[in-house]
Amino acid sequence: MKKALILSAGLGTRLRPLTDSQPKPMVPIGGKPLLERLARLLAGHGVREIAVNLHYFPEVALHHFKNCDCGATLHFAVEPELLGTAGALNNFPGFFDEPFFVLYGDVFTTADLTAMAAFHHKKRGAATVGLYRVDNPTECGLVDMDEAGRISRFVEKPPVAFTDLANAGIYALEPEVLSLVPESGFSDFGKDIFPKMLEQNRPMYGYAIKEYLIDIGSKTKYEKANRDFENLGLD
Repeated sequence: MKKALILSAGLGTRLRPLTDSQPKPMVPIGGKPLLERLARLLAGHGVREIAVNLHYFPEVALHHFKNCDCGATLHFAVEPELLGTAGALNNFPGFFDEPFFVLYGDVFTTADLTAMAAFHHKKRGAATVGLYRVDNPTECGLVDMDEAGRISRFVEKPPVAFTDLANAGIYALEPEVLSLVPESGFSDFGKDIFPKMLEQNRPMYGYAIKEYLIDIGSKTKYEKANRDFENLGLD
C-alpha cells in the first residue's frame, strides 16, 4: 500500500498538562513525536504519501514537519471542527483512490504493516481491522469473527464484554469505503461505518497484530510506552 491517513485531530484531554500546548500525536515517545514515529513506520513499509488531519494546536505539527524527512510525503489538513475518524477522509478529496491504511495518532506500535497489507489483499475484503487482546474490553471496540477471520459483529465499548479482541486503531481499507462516509459532518468508523458495512454484508476481516502496540491516551499508558521504549530496545 502506498497511501495512508494518520488521525491526529484529537484533543488529548487525559494527557494534560502534556497536551496543554501541543496535540496528542506530538507528545514524545523515546524523544521523538509519536506522529513522526508513525510516519516513519508507514514509510518503512512502503507508504509514500500520508494524509494527516489536524485540529488542536495544528501549528505545532506543521512547524515540526517543515524540516523533518520521514521517508514519505505528508499532506496536512486543518479541521475547524472535529469530523471524526471516518469524516476525516473528507479533508482529502480524490486522495484515497487506491487501498490505504488508517492509523490512529495515539497508538504507538511496531506493527508489521507489510504483513497486514498482504493479509488484506489475500482476503479481498473491503476492510481489514487490526486487532489486539486487551485486559479492559468494555472500554474498547470489540469484534466477533468466524474461523476465516471474517467479522460478524463490531460493538463500540459494549456494557458486557463478549471477547477480548479489540480494535487496535489500524485499518487497511479499499476506496469503496468512502461511499459510506457522509459528505459532511461527523462520522466514526467504529460507531457508524463498520456497523453499516456489516448491515450491507460488505466483507470485513480481523487481523491480529502480534507486534508491540499501546494506546497512549492516558497518562498511565503514555508513561508505560516510554518505559517500554527503553526496556524493550524499541526504535
